[in-house]
Amino acid sequence: MIVIYCLCCGDQGKRSAVLVCWLLGMGSLLSWNTMLTVGDYYYKVFPNYHPSRVLTLVYQPFAVGTMAIFAYNEQRVNTRTRNIAGYILFFISTLGCLLLDLGTSGKGGVGPYIGLCILVGAFGVADAFVQGGMCGDLAFMVPELLQSFFAGLAASGALTSVLRLVTKAAFDKSHDGLRKGALLFLAISTGIEFLCIFLYAYYFPKLPIVKYFRSKAASEGSKTVTSDLAAAGINQVEDGAKVVDRFTLKQLLRQNWDYFLGLYLIYVLTLSIFPGFLYEDTGNHTLGAWYSIVLIAMYNVLDLVGRYTPLIKCLNLESRKGLMIAILARFLFVPAFYFTAKYANEGWMIMLTSLLGFTNGHLTVCVMTAAPKGYKGPEQNALGNLLVLFLLGGIFSGVCLDWLWLIGNGSF
Repeated sequence: MIVIYCLCCGDQGKRSAVLVCWLLGMGSLLSWNTMLTVGDYYYKVFPNYHPSRVLTLVYQPFAVGTMAIFAYNEQRVNTRTRNIAGYILFFISTLGCLLLDLGTSGKGGVGPYIGLCILVGAFGVADAFVQGGMCGDLAFMVPELLQSFFAGLAASGALTSVLRLVTKAAFDKSHDGLRKGALLFLAISTGIEFLCIFLYAYYFPKLPIVKYFRSKAASEGSKTVTSDLAAAGINQVEDGAKVVDRFTLKQLLRQNWDYFLGLYLIYVLTLSIFPGFLYEDTGNHTLGAWYSIVLIAMYNVLDLVGRYTPLIKCLNLESRKGLMIAILARFLFVPAFYFTAKYANEGWMIMLTSLLGFTNGHLTVCVMTAAPKGYKGPEQNALGNLLVLFLLGGIFSGVCLDWLWLIGNGSF
């Protein structure tokens, strides 16, 4: 099997696929990370509405609800249609945020805020389309592609954070500088989402490594790849041993409960701190308006670094027990952040935020690449969708728990 794969795909095809997966991963979270990164602008426009917390809370029910439907029906969903529709929705929604701000001249109020919330809800739907669809698709390919996709997710945060620092420095002294930076962000995001539509629709299906593994999945009984194979010019798959029986969703849940729980807990913890706590609960420091931007940037950059460290074999946690211990140990971040915000200086907070991002990225990739091993194509697709469902469920729960930081500080 390895020899056939090498002859069909070659290193060049794999390198191209890794790069495209990275770009598609970036596109699947770039719009939302743009909203988080320009949070300081939305706090200026909507100062009384807790934008970082409310917008995240709006985003998640749409993402989790849509993902639950897809996870239950993953066998009958056309992956190609699902992913292309998701990227198109990202493009339209991001463009909508740009046009909304231009149409209202950057003024606040209830009406524009409701419009912004509607567009953010569309981001959540698009996220479920793309992230679940791509993870299910990549789960039956080599782990490096799934790792690269998740690195792209983190890269979207790192890119927006770096650009935010640059634009803040460039526009800081100019009139309406915050708004100019936000509009530039939205314009860049819109362009990248447009690029992702064509990358997935026309380039990705024709890569040798992608055609090989999709053909293999089809030979094992997967129906979700039919349209993608047709787009690559493969209308029939060679007859092979069809998988008559496959594990049900209930069986997959029972066999992999620790992976699902672990991924859920990773994001419960992370989103109970990031980004709401970092914007609203760290007090006033010498960095002033730069403080929250630096914290978000450090989280995003270290999250990206953490998604590459599992490529180093000795750092890749494969033990199921070891993964769970590491995941549970992260809950020590809660008292650490509380006492650091209360008593320590910004240096300690930056260090803690960096560790939060690094462990989030590293453990996410460890879980996502370990869970699908040993299963057939249709089951790996189902596992990819279920893993994303629990990931989004953890984000939603974490966003709700994030509001607990406001108790007792006079924000209610």
